[in-house]
Amino acid sequence: MSIDAKLKEMDLVLPKATDPVGSYVATKISGNLLYISGQISINADGQLIKGKVGKDLNTEEAYKAAQRCALNVIAQAKKACSDDLSKIKSCVKLTGFVNSTDEFVEQPKVVNGASDLIKNVFGDNGTHTRAAVSANSLPLGVAVEIEAIFEMK
Repeated sequence: MSIDAKLKEMDLVLPKATDPVGSYVATKISGNLLYISGQISINADGQLIKGKVGKDLNTEEAYKAAQRCALNVIAQAKKACSDDLSKIKSCVKLTGFVNSTDEFVEQPKVVNGASDLIKNVFGDNGTHTRAAVSANSLPLGVAVEIEAIFEMK
């Protein structure tokens, strides 16, 4: 089954892959690796999912914010692959940043939102290495940011 068909089966709609607003590129291909810059938590209506996890959002809400980041990651990958996700061989690594309080210690559970979605969409090719990092603050006050590295065919 194609990735596009899998997304449809899962009733997932990719957001529009947006251009960066800073001095960087959204994606970069080097050899057979596709690097995707950090994608922030934006809901289906295009609104930022903001707040500090452990204060403004709980773990479950932040998990869902990480899923939204993963959808943005896939949208950027699709754009980088000229709309052909079959060019993706595997997900190599995700790095997740969680805007959390000093006391919050469930960053891995939050970033599982992105990991689970990537694994469910890409199947075995979605298994990856990962880091889940607490951040004192994230751009625009968002709750979660996810960056990714994919291997291309």
